[in-house]
Amino acid sequence: MKKRVVITGLGVAAPNGVGIPAFTKALKNGESGIRHDAQLEQLQFSCQIAGQPQISDELKSQYFTELELRGFNSTGILYGVIAGIEAWKDAGLTIENNENPDWDSGTIFGSGTSGIDKFRESIYKIDELQVRRLGSTVVAQTMNSGVSAYLGGKLGLGNQVSTNSSACATGTEAIMMAFDRIQSGQAKRILAGSTGDSGPYIWAGFDALRVCSSKYNDNPELGSRPMSGSAAGFVPGSGAGALVIEELETALERGATIYAEILGGNVNSGGQRGNGSMTAPNSTAVQRCITGALNNAGIAATQIDAINGHLTATTKDSLEIENWTKALGLSGADFPHINSLKSMTGHCLSAAGSIESVATVLQLHEGFIFGNTNCEDLHPEITALIDPLKVPLKTINSNPDIIAKASFGFGDVNASIIFKKFQK
Repeated sequence: MKKRVVITGLGVAAPNGVGIPAFTKALKNGESGIRHDAQLEQLQFSCQIAGQPQISDELKSQYFTELELRGFNSTGILYGVIAGIEAWKDAGLTIENNENPDWDSGTIFGSGTSGIDKFRESIYKIDELQVRRLGSTVVAQTMNSGVSAYLGGKLGLGNQVSTNSSACATGTEAIMMAFDRIQSGQAKRILAGSTGDSGPYIWAGFDALRVCSSKYNDNPELGSRPMSGSAAGFVPGSGAGALVIEELETALERGATIYAEILGGNVNSGGQRGNGSMTAPNSTAVQRCITGALNNAGIAATQIDAINGHLTATTKDSLEIENWTKALGLSGADFPHINSLKSMTGHCLSAAGSIESVATVLQLHEGFIFGNTNCEDLHPEITALIDPLKVPLKTINSNPDIIAKASFGFGDVNASIIFKKFQK
C-alpha cells in the first residue's frame, strides 16, 4: 500500500526574504528582492540587476563553525545549509550528535553549478604554482554534491544523501524524488530542496545569450515582468528552498505541524524533438508532464484552484500558458488563478523550483494566492487565452485547496507536482 506523503518543515533563503517569516511577509505584500548589482555594472553586463539573498556574517555563524568558514566562499552551499537546517528545525526535528546516523532520514538536495568562485580561486593558485595552498575544503565546496554532503553531515542522515541536477527543474524534481522514495517505504523522511550559486560567473552565460532583462537597470524592482506585455527577459537570481517531506504516519505520531500533502506529480523530457531544443520546451512534453501529474495525483483538472508556473518573463510565457490551457482543457474564466514568484525574486535557476514550491505550500497553509507584480500590462497573447482576472496583481485571500507547481528547464526537461491542503 502506498503511503501518504506530507510536508512538515519549510526553510528558505530567497532574494526577498531569508527565513520563512520574512519570506511569507514578502509574498503577501509583493516585496521584491531584486537590486542593483555594482559588480555586474563594473563588469559591463547588459543586465545589471539581480536577486540575491541578504546573508549577514552573524547569520552565517549560526550555521557554520569558524573553522568551516575559513576559506569558505560557496554561496550555493551557504544558502542550501541555511534553508535546509531551518526546514529541519521547523519540522520539530533535533540535530543529534549520536554515534549512529539516522537511518530513516535522508536528503535529496539539488544544485546547478557549485562553488564556481572556489573554482576560480583554485585556477589562479594552480597557475601560480600554489596548488598545496588550496585548502582542505576545496573538494567539498566544488563537488556538485557538496550541498547534500554538508547537510548529511550536519544532520547525521543515514538514508539516501544525494544531489540531483536538472537545470531549472532541479528543485521540483528533487521533491518528486523524495516523494517517490517515501511513498515506496524506503525512507520515513527526506529533506528535499535545491540551491543556486550567485555571482557573475554563474550569470555571465545567460547575459551572453541575451535572455536577461537590460531595460530596467535604473529601476531594479520593475525588471522582472512575467506574463507582461513589456517583459524584456529574465532577471538572474539565486538562493535555496527546502522542505521536509515525510510519511503521514510518522508525522502524526510525533505531532508535527503538517503544512500540506503531496498528491503526486510527474517528471519527463521532450528529448529536444519537435519544437523542443536545448533552450526551448517541447510543448507536447510539457502538456504530457502536466496531465501525467494529474493522473498520478488522481485528480481532475477542474479541482486545481491555482497554478504556480515557471513563467520566467521571456517570450515563452505565453506558450507556457497555452500549454497549461491545452493540458487542463480549461481556458477563459474556467482557468485557475496563476502566478509567478519570479516577479519578486528573479529566476533563481537551479533553486527556482524549490523556492517556488515553498511559496506554493505557504499559500495552501495560510490560505492566500500571492499577486503578480509588474504585470499590469498582461501580454495580449495571454489575454486571448485566459481571463485577465485569473492573473491577480495583488494578494487575494481565496483559501485554495489544490495548487499545481511546474518547472521547465534547459535541456527540455520538465517537472510538475500537485500540492493539497492537508486533511486527515
